[in-house]
Amino acid sequence: MNEACRHSPGSKERQQNLTQIIRLVDSQLWRESTPYYEDALQETWIYFCQNICEGNSGKVYDPDKAGVVTWLNNYLRWRLKDGYIKTVKQNQQKVSVRVSNDNKIIDPVDNLPAKSSIPPLLEEIEQWVLADSQNKLRQIYVENHPQITAQTLILSRLPPETPWKQLAAEYGVSAGTLSSFYQRKCKPLLREFSKSQGYV
Repeated sequence: MNEACRHSPGSKERQQNLTQIIRLVDSQLWRESTPYYEDALQETWIYFCQNICEGNSGKVYDPDKAGVVTWLNNYLRWRLKDGYIKTVKQNQQKVSVRVSNDNKIIDPVDNLPAKSSIPPLLEEIEQWVLADSQNKLRQIYVENHPQITAQTLILSRLPPETPWKQLAAEYGVSAGTLSSFYQRKCKPLLREFSKSQGYV
């Protein structure tokens, strides 16, 4: 990593070193068989190349906060959540053609339900967690594990949920410890936010 960053951006030497890191890390990244996984992975590699040495499209990678695999897995899961939300929205907008008894096409617009005035809670939660404008979620973390913050854990458990077993293997902490922290610390924060938005 340090070797890669010693070379200038765009140089052949840096690209060779980054490619080497990608090969080493790739097998350790989160995998799932969703239609938007490859796009999310591609975005993750672009993010990696832009921010491993300089913060060109986000915060520069900080090895004191997390290992490269954890850093990339967190970013990858955010992109997967984006893909999940986009897919849900697209599916909600799809309509099938219906034909009446006298073989006339029924206008699907006539059968659309009235648009709900309530914004989807899931999107609001994700935006709130990512922004963490009061820096509250980043300051609450699993004891002796400052890299496992309430922010990280809540994002990991938003649909599509990352299994506790996978998170435990990634962080080197038991699934019970993570689940307990989530119940004690994260859920009350989620309830508090939902209440403030008028959902409870």
